[in-house]
Amino acid sequence: MTKTYKQELFQIGDVAKLFHISVGSLRHYEKIGLVKPELIDENTGYRYYSTRQFECLNTIRYLRVLDMPLPQIADFLKNRNIEKIQEMLCQQKETVIEKQKELKNIEKKIQNRLEQLQDALSSEKESIRVKKISPRRIAWLRHDFSIDSYENPDFETSILQLAQGQKDSIVFLGKVGVGISKEQLLARQYSRYNMVFLILDSEDQYAGPVEDLGEEDCVTICFCGSHKDAPAYYEKLAGYIREHKLQIAGFSKEITMIDFGLTNDPNQFVTEIQIPVCMSHG
Repeated sequence: MTKTYKQELFQIGDVAKLFHISVGSLRHYEKIGLVKPELIDENTGYRYYSTRQFECLNTIRYLRVLDMPLPQIADFLKNRNIEKIQEMLCQQKETVIEKQKELKNIEKKIQNRLEQLQDALSSEKESIRVKKISPRRIAWLRHDFSIDSYENPDFETSILQLAQGQKDSIVFLGKVGVGISKEQLLARQYSRYNMVFLILDSEDQYAGPVEDLGEEDCVTICFCGSHKDAPAYYEKLAGYIREHKLQIAGFSKEITMIDFGLTNDPNQFVTEIQIPVCMSHG
């Protein structure tokens, strides 16, 4: 190699600076066959590039800005033509549109969770209220378990069953609840739960059977604590329901709005119990 010829070449570090990419990326491009150096010095192992590689690097940089995967770029560089790039751009446009939808859903989930946290933090504790709960979708699993077994593998298995086949575990954060059947509520039996359920946001795509709950009037109470503290609050709600001549109209929805998933401090736990009711006709 003549000195003049070598002076016309660019070292790998200089090329990296010119194209605002790392030396590691250039070495990776070489390894997968995207761009090979013009020359590799046999004595030093130094890699040199000529302007002939610049056009290829510009194409790679452009397609990477469009978030195209390297294997697709490599395939295009082996067979460059107008039809091929049109096809690639159309496919990538569809991919971007799909990603935008996914990001929008994630944004909604974050906003929903922020609102739930704010509601948990600002809600009046220990106070019984009657609230109108908007229609909602739930996925639920009938399963009997005691309060003592709530944090045991038996309960976790139920959660895993609800999660089975779901591609997005984020839907479960803060929306898993437990319930007591109407029959057990009427019998004032609060030591065992009958179901585990998942409240679905409007954007959630759940692979499995779901149930649409209509608007419900619920007697509710929010308290600092977790499920193990709930029986005393069911007693309070039952007393309120009797005093105001209401009838229990369905199963309870009991959700830990703040739990170990969000804080290590049990003193910050917040749980809400909702019992659907209607006016007594007696």
